[in-house]
Amino acid sequence: MRALAWLETAFGFARSMLVKDRSGKLVHAEMRFEDAYLIVDSEWSDTAASPASVGGRNTQSVYLRIRGDLDGHCARAREAGAVILQEPQDQFYGERTYRARDPEGHVWTFAQTVKVVPKAEAEILSGFVIEGWHRSG
Repeated sequence: MRALAWLETAFGFARSMLVKDRSGKLVHAEMRFEDAYLIVDSEWSDTAASPASVGGRNTQSVYLRIRGDLDGHCARAREAGAVILQEPQDQFYGERTYRARDPEGHVWTFAQTVKVVPKAEAEILSGFVIEGWHRSG
């Protein structure tokens, strides 16, 4: 429950469902953020672990686009105790992003679209060949 409260305070999530076992232990939670839902589960099986239990390693990436003030969102997360791994900065693909680590070790990337970048321009700027493209242009 502490993790859920922290996600509310730091990142602005809102609880939408809690599932507890008969002893009252949280086993599953759903939280809402703008148009997205996040599922938070406990370490309920041998295949589910928090980074705090596996030496801080992450096996997933959480990347959320926000509509509001990205820099203000970062400041809110920092005030709540998030470790800011990357300060807000503009990226070649047209988004402003920051990265934060939560108290259990999960790394979160928050982004805000600041410019529409055509695929050809992104390939030139990055030096990569991009198959498919999520932007107009």
